[in-house]
Amino acid sequence: MVVSVDDTGAAGGRVLLEFEGAIALVTLSHPGRLNAISISMWRELQRIFTELSADQALRCVVLRGEGGNFAAGADIREFPRHRADQAGVMHYHTQVLAPALEAIGSCMHPVLAQIDGVCVGGGLEIASQCDLRIASSTARFGVPINRLGFPMAPGEMRGLLALAGRAVTLEILLEGRVFDAAEALAKGLLTRVLPQQDVAGDVMRTARRLAKGAPLAARLNKQTAARLCASPEPLTDTELQALFSYAPSRDHHEGVRAFLAGSEPVFTGD
Repeated sequence: MVVSVDDTGAAGGRVLLEFEGAIALVTLSHPGRLNAISISMWRELQRIFTELSADQALRCVVLRGEGGNFAAGADIREFPRHRADQAGVMHYHTQVLAPALEAIGSCMHPVLAQIDGVCVGGGLEIASQCDLRIASSTARFGVPINRLGFPMAPGEMRGLLALAGRAVTLEILLEGRVFDAAEALAKGLLTRVLPQQDVAGDVMRTARRLAKGAPLAARLNKQTAARLCASPEPLTDTELQALFSYAPSRDHHEGVRAFLAGSEPVFTGD
């Protein structure tokens, strides 16, 4: 039974919430956009995961996409309006995306990603915040934002770094390739890969197995792992300003323009 649906901006996608006993099912839904994540969806993800984390009756959360895809990253159609200058870029990445990713990563319950189809950009950032990732053999991964003329923001890179390490993270970002599930598994991005028709069933069997475990032990395991893999000190405001200084660059605007126009970007380094 669907018990919570974000209808506040259906044209910009929704995040659906259902429950199967002590298991919460969170579904990214943006038909026709490969579940590209709009600002309203990022905010809804933050709200939902904050509420789920406070629910003592829960035992596990499954995060998935609708219609055969996980998520095609952030909705780039919103960029010209919401990321038009440095202030907009900083607000978008630090006040919209980062809090949503933090809410997923800090959820006290085990979070299991069910990955089908496209899992790129912000979709891979979301999957990186989950505790387990079970993917279809036909799924595709990558972060091709070098074609958009901007780097990965610190609050988004943190999860990928923790999951894959420095070398793999830099390979993914510098090359900007989209790669298959077998390569993603070899890079350490996935828990396991299964034939497409077997993924949903395996995810639910895994979720029920997690739900049968001692909840306090699961929560303490997550807390201990987080403490032992503690993040460095937060970046200073000066560092953040420098990291987001690319916002007014020609290459940044050229990358977004070319993507929306369906053309090839021409980067000059300006």
